[in-house]
Amino acid sequence: MDQKILSLAAEKTADRLQKFLQTLKEDDLANLLKNQAVKGKAAGALLRAIFKGSPCSEEAGALRRLKIYSCCVQLLESGDLQKEVASEIIGFLMLEVHNFPGALLVELANEFVDAIKEGNLMNGKSLELLPIIFTALATKKENLAYGKGELSGEEYKKQLINTLCSGRWDHQFVIQLTSMFKDVPLTAEEVEIVVEKVLTMFSKLNLQEIPPLVCQLLVLSSKGSRKRVLEGIIAFFNKLDKQHSEEQSGDELLDFVTVPSGELRHVEGTIILHMVFAIKLDCELGRELLKLLKAGQQGDFSSNICPFSIALFLSVTRIQRFEEQVFDLLKSLVIKSFKDLQLLQGSKFLQNLVPHRCCVSTMILEVVKNSVHSWDHVTQGLVELGFILMDSYGPKKIPDGKTNEASSGLSRMPNQHACKLGANILLETFKIHEMIRQEILEQVLNRVVTRGSSPITHFIDLLSDIIMYSPLVLQSCSSKVTETFDYLSFLPLQTVQGLLKAVQPLLKVSLSVRDSLILVLRKAMFASQLDARKSAVAGFLLLLKNFKVLGSLSSSQCSQSIGISQVHVDVHSRYNSVANETFCLEIMDSLRRCLGQQADVRLMLYEGFYDVLRRNSQLANSIMQTLLSQLKQFYEPEPDMLPPLKLEACILTQGDQISLQEPLDCLLCCIQHCLAWYKSRVVPLQQKEEEEEEEGFYQDLDDMLESITSRMIKSELEDFELDKSADFSQNTGIGIKNNICAFLVMGVCEVLIEYNFSISNFSKNKFEEVLSLFMCYKELSDILNEKAGKSKTKMANKTNDSFLSMKFVSDLLTALFRDSTQSHEESLSVLRSSSDFMRYAVSVALQKVQQLKETGHVSGPDGQNPEKVFQNLCDITRVLLWRYTSIPTSVEESGKKEKGKSISLLCLEGLQKIFSAVQLFYQPKIHQFLRALDATDKEEEEVEVSVTQRAAFQIRQFQRSLLNILSSQEEEFNSKEALLLVTVLSNLSKLLEPSSTQFVQMLSWTTEICKENSWEDASFCKGLMNLLFSLHVLCKSPVTLLRDLSQDIHGHLGDIDQDVEVEKTNHFAMVNLRTAAPTVCLLLLSQAEKVLEEVDWLITKLKGQVSQEIIPEASSQPTLPNQPIEKAIIIQLGTLLTFFHELVQTALPSGSCVDTLLKDLCKMYTILTALVRYYLQVCQHSRGIPKNMEKLVKLSGSHLTPLCYSFISYIQNKMSKSPKHTGEKKKEKTAAGPTAMARALRETKPIPNLIFAIEQYEKFLIHLSKRSKVNLMQHIKLSTSRDFKIKGNILDMVLQEDEDEDEEGTASELEGQNKEPAKKKRKK
Repeated sequence: MDQKILSLAAEKTADRLQKFLQTLKEDDLANLLKNQAVKGKAAGALLRAIFKGSPCSEEAGALRRLKIYSCCVQLLESGDLQKEVASEIIGFLMLEVHNFPGALLVELANEFVDAIKEGNLMNGKSLELLPIIFTALATKKENLAYGKGELSGEEYKKQLINTLCSGRWDHQFVIQLTSMFKDVPLTAEEVEIVVEKVLTMFSKLNLQEIPPLVCQLLVLSSKGSRKRVLEGIIAFFNKLDKQHSEEQSGDELLDFVTVPSGELRHVEGTIILHMVFAIKLDCELGRELLKLLKAGQQGDFSSNICPFSIALFLSVTRIQRFEEQVFDLLKSLVIKSFKDLQLLQGSKFLQNLVPHRCCVSTMILEVVKNSVHSWDHVTQGLVELGFILMDSYGPKKIPDGKTNEASSGLSRMPNQHACKLGANILLETFKIHEMIRQEILEQVLNRVVTRGSSPITHFIDLLSDIIMYSPLVLQSCSSKVTETFDYLSFLPLQTVQGLLKAVQPLLKVSLSVRDSLILVLRKAMFASQLDARKSAVAGFLLLLKNFKVLGSLSSSQCSQSIGISQVHVDVHSRYNSVANETFCLEIMDSLRRCLGQQADVRLMLYEGFYDVLRRNSQLANSIMQTLLSQLKQFYEPEPDMLPPLKLEACILTQGDQISLQEPLDCLLCCIQHCLAWYKSRVVPLQQKEEEEEEEGFYQDLDDMLESITSRMIKSELEDFELDKSADFSQNTGIGIKNNICAFLVMGVCEVLIEYNFSISNFSKNKFEEVLSLFMCYKELSDILNEKAGKSKTKMANKTNDSFLSMKFVSDLLTALFRDSTQSHEESLSVLRSSSDFMRYAVSVALQKVQQLKETGHVSGPDGQNPEKVFQNLCDITRVLLWRYTSIPTSVEESGKKEKGKSISLLCLEGLQKIFSAVQLFYQPKIHQFLRALDATDKEEEEVEVSVTQRAAFQIRQFQRSLLNILSSQEEEFNSKEALLLVTVLSNLSKLLEPSSTQFVQMLSWTTEICKENSWEDASFCKGLMNLLFSLHVLCKSPVTLLRDLSQDIHGHLGDIDQDVEVEKTNHFAMVNLRTAAPTVCLLLLSQAEKVLEEVDWLITKLKGQVSQEIIPEASSQPTLPNQPIEKAIIIQLGTLLTFFHELVQTALPSGSCVDTLLKDLCKMYTILTALVRYYLQVCQHSRGIPKNMEKLVKLSGSHLTPLCYSFISYIQNKMSKSPKHTGEKKKEKTAAGPTAMARALRETKPIPNLIFAIEQYEKFLIHLSKRSKVNLMQHIKLSTSRDFKIKGNILDMVLQEDEDEDEEGTASELEGQNKEPAKKKRKK
């Protein structure tokens, strides 16, 4: 039969073939085709012949075609055909589809759709035909029957796609179906339907099947719906990640059900690669991705910013076209996230409205963690992002040469957070990815070397963290480090010290690095630049500290063990320690040569020796001998020779230049500290071993110090040629020399005071010596201050850092104020009898704390050791607190006659500085600090007391002190002490938990004080009000407080209309005529600005959400959760409106108050406009505007806008009334023309801005009225038109007047001079 069909088909005409086929049953024909195809014979030829004999023009032929087509589809699905046969059949069927009539195409398509919906497909091979069928159907022009009606081919295709996407799809054919749609011509609406369907299938598929499906979906997205595809993929993986992390942190029993972490990350990595590839081919897809990132920044980014999407963005940075944009957006996303966090933390109002959300920094660090699973395409982006954040937000240099970096404790500011995040990204990436380590290290070192002038502490910290992580890992990159050493002599000293400290662990494990460093340092030792030589000294001292010699005391005996603890693997053997000794003695030899160099180099050496000794006690002999021989050069050995030191030898004179050659005070200070340490640590051990031969040098030093002490006491100032008649001016050579000598003598006195006190063992004689030394110090200090006062130069007046160590200051204060031991009573009374000495001791403590606040460490031994400094700080605070609370200032001042601050006031000042320093640098140790202040010593038995409770206890003490001051008479009111107390209370109140009862008590106490006290002291009032607001915002929004205070100000200052008498409301007595303006007024305006900023932030957030919600047929449901936020915004603005309503009616004095008020009013209207524009957006969603919004608009029209115009008129009248005669004007033009112009511009500039803001507000209100069908303008009187025309006749008159004035110029000038005093009187 098949042969006959083929032979008939070979004829030219198909008539006989048609007739023959009509005689056959369709089933027989179908079976014949099946058999031939399965056997692999010429099925294609047979199929062609059948179709040739079944023309579509005849009904029978068309039906036969349909039957055979269906049969072929079943054959293809059965999987019985060979590949070649199947391909041939598919190829032929594709070509024939377009010949089918519309009705049969519909039937064919329906068969396919039914098969898919019912799951009858076997292998999906036949799906290749479906795109052609859809395409053919869409091209049919005739109407096709559908149900009872008719549809065109295009509409029918849409209907079929709808049906297909609403049915269920078999999992195994999802990818093929998606792939099939990419060959079908689809409208935007159809693409959306298909994309939605495919996205819903994600969750039903196996994880491994998702990458190929995403790949097909991305190809499909080129037809449209790119945004939806990206959102869908990101949302799916975001949800998957969340589930995964919840399961990991949740029940361990769930672990066997979940997807293994590695598998999920690998799938995500593959998908990101697919997406990046798709973006390379389709730039529009990349642009949509950027839009998603921008939208995430503006609105609530929880939907499309997640670890997966961040990884995707970072991968996209490999495409050059998008690199810069993506990094810019990610950078601003990070900083915005930190700024939002800061805003939320500072306002209870916002915390109640906005739920806490995940921080972007957490997400980025999550990406770093996930990138371990072969996400190489993300790593490069991560490294670049890390460096971009560190470069952009690191500490910056400010004009006066200081850097504005804050300490590690104060990294609350968004910029510091962003910089820290950059460093964390780089550190974590360094730990995980071996491939990229070299590059990270190179880039960090390059920045350290090339940015010498700008602050680079953040890069040095990162380098230190990288090296500390594992010095052994870095041995492979050590060549880069040694290369950096070549630049040491050109870098600033601070950078060199930081860099060497950072690479120190590497020196211990790599001899080659150590040797290359030593070579560089030796060269630097003899460089021409002073900084290079100082760097060499710093480097050598660091090496001495960290290479221990055999027999040195163990680190545990020393107070600090950075040296060893930083290295994970200590590779020191006994041999190394012996080698270290030779190495250290060699370095000591190099350092001795420095003693012939400039004072700065010697100074560094003296400051470093004590630390070296403490870490490497075996070098004691060498160090002490060096110091002894150095001291002998300046020491008068004759026991009766006065003075005991050769000060002349310390000073270098080169022509006219006089400079310090030997910092003798520092040398003595170093000797004193080294000697004290040697006696306390080494000597007891030697005595046990009965070694006597090494004691010579320390006995010599002791004798010398004793001799210097006794002779210094005997010496008069005349012996030093420094009496009152001496010249101390900074302009003459002798004056400079005398200044240097005076500071040396004062320094020596301080060193000897500490030496004698420490060896005194509370002996009365020693304390008398201490006091005599102090008197010498004080005498010189007084002369210097007196001379500096006369010469009015601040140079000499600048106090040098005290040589007393912090530990000694702490011991001294404890002895002076707290030591009640009977045996010490008599000797201590010697020191206690001198109030000057007591005041001096407290002021040195203040100086040390100030130094800590400014630099993060203090001078002197252990000053760089945070633990020791903290311990001393606790001791000092305890003493100062006891002294201040037990002897109040009022008691002390009533009995004293001498000038200067009282000791109690100094103690309070010290406490204020200490509390702020502890919060800066010791945030984690605050609990320990407060516990140390507690007088009770039964800490062990006590139950754990919280920080809030301890802080509240201290607060109560200071509250009592403040109440005592406030209850005193007006003439006795100590404004300085009151202000200090308020600052202390502000610092302590930051430690209270805002939800605690103690916090509420503090707030109500502060409110009470403000309500009941009316001291006319502006600075005290400002401090107290600031405290009130800082507490208030952590409980609730301060708008009602602002309104009450504005009514008080209005009452005190009067109305702009002088005929109106204002009723005085006395909410807060603290507001009075003296403090109302500018103090309180400016403070209120700055608080109002903060409230406006918060409201603006909320409106921006709402706008972002609305723009993300614009999806077709969006119901009003999704916007309902925003109603509490909208309501809160309207209430805030309504209350602020009443606040401004009061202030614009107040007769404020010209200047800053008026300027700031106008600027804030301008902001108020800008934010009202933003709210109106938000409701314009909302109205598109067929949602009306709420009633309270209508009320707000009504209130602004009746209570604010008209008053703003009156206020503007009031200001302009005030300016025009200011007395300026024509003659005076002319003088001003010549004398102070530019400044007068600048002032006039500054005063008038805010007015047009405000008018513009009001008019913009009214313009958008008109739009909103039209869109919402609510007449919002009924309560608003439209502003006057501000256009104008020039009236010629008036202009001529004015010009004429000007000419007359010019002619009468000289006369009027004289007249102006005569009348000036009278004018001034009238102004009053």
